Amino acid sequence: MTDRRKDGGRIRIAVAGATGRVGSALVARLANDPVDVAALTRNAGGHVTQAGVQPAEIDFDRPETLVEAMRGADRLFLAHGTSDRQVVNEIALIDAAIAAGVDHIVKLSAMGPPTRLHPFDWHMEIEAYLATKDIGYTMLRPSSFIDVLARAKGPVAAGDWGGSAGDGLVNLIDTRDVADVARIALLDDRFPSSQRAYHLTGPAGVSMPQVAEELSHLLDRAVTYQHRSVADHRRLLVDTGASEMVADLLLGLDRIFREGILAETTTTVDDLLGRPARSASDWLEEHRDGFRIDPEIKTLQPS
Repeated sequence: MTDRRKDGGRIRIAVAGATGRVGSALVARLANDPVDVAALTRNAGGHVTQAGVQPAEIDFDRPETLVEAMRGADRLFLAHGTSDRQVVNEIALIDAAIAAGVDHIVKLSAMGPPTRLHPFDWHMEIEAYLATKDIGYTMLRPSSFIDVLARAKGPVAAGDWGGSAGDGLVNLIDTRDVADVARIALLDDRFPSSQRAYHLTGPAGVSMPQVAEELSHLLDRAVTYQHRSVADHRRLLVDTGASEMVADLLLGLDRIFREGILAETTTTVDDLLGRPARSASDWLEEHRDGFRIDPEIKTLQPS
């Protein structure tokens, strides 16, 4: 990698998870940098259409395709959708990156304590595996994504938003801020062989009732967060179409929120980006229209 740059060559970055929330924002940002981007995808004719991005088709059942897709890449952004194959697939990508000669991996992980809750335990297992390898890496450990509130749009509009998060605080982070930090980590030439971790949060913790108050102000109508028991909320999630795994993930998040496990604030985003992290209020104002009452919804609670 170093020799190629000295000759005026461009850094080549492989992006796993290029259609995800962070990955898609990252690819858009890299479009303005003097780099070549290969978007690893299981469907080369799929959704990666960003100008200047080369799709590289992979098949997790054929490890040689992973190595070939990353051949010539200097750095890898590693993200994977939450699933029961996340550990085995990310480990396969790590092994392939090393075999292909990648010298730095930026892994999207998660902030939090050791736990058996998914996907936090999956990230812990992948991090532990990567730590045994002789390669530079940067772990990005964001708190919970602010985008999780998008799931509340329909329930808020219908007047039946709630859950088992109680009054607990969580410091939500905007995925665009995570993408901005990922870009810096990928382009950093100072310490390509370093092994480090960044803990990323928004500017302050909020509770779900506080989010309801903010929405009440933005929508000019009363919005409440209905407190439910874990059992009642599980029943509602499953009855409205969530799989058992998705219900477990959402209830795990509610527990993390309820117990204030992700309430801490770090200044890492501010320090790296030279500007404040986006706030939950910023995100809610930007997306307020998605929470408005749908005239087709007939079962609204009185405001």
